[in-house]
Amino acid sequence: MRAHSQGVRDLGGEQWHVLGCTTDFPEGSHGIIAVEDRSVGVFNIAGELFALRNVCPHQAGPVCESARTTGTMVADAERDWRLEWAYEGEIVACPWHGLEFHVPTGRCLGHTGYRLRRYRVRVLEDEVLLSLAGQPDAVPAP
Repeated sequence: MRAHSQGVRDLGGEQWHVLGCTTDFPEGSHGIIAVEDRSVGVFNIAGELFALRNVCPHQAGPVCESARTTGTMVADAERDWRLEWAYEGEIVACPWHGLEFHVPTGRCLGHTGYRLRRYRVRVLEDEVLLSLAGQPDAVPAP
């Protein structure tokens, strides 16, 4: 999906861009939407909508243009350092160099210094809205 925002709503003094209807974002899908001068990836993961700036912090690649979201292999003390598949449907990999990002948090899995800018998304009645004001970074790492 490639689209443009469909107008702006003022809600409590904050501008929210109309991205479309909830039916435009079926579960498991993602697409790119132009909002003002930004390219934004919008993801529906298990019925929850997430929006990320479509610019990889590594070399400015179109990170959200990955063909699909996947999971990834993880190993940590909690799993006794055994490799396990995790985050199914929550990982997007930059098509340029393969860096993996956790969509709900915007965090890069392989490089702790990289993260994607996240935008707030809300559903009002049947409309999907996005605020360019961004979202705080106080989100636990995956």
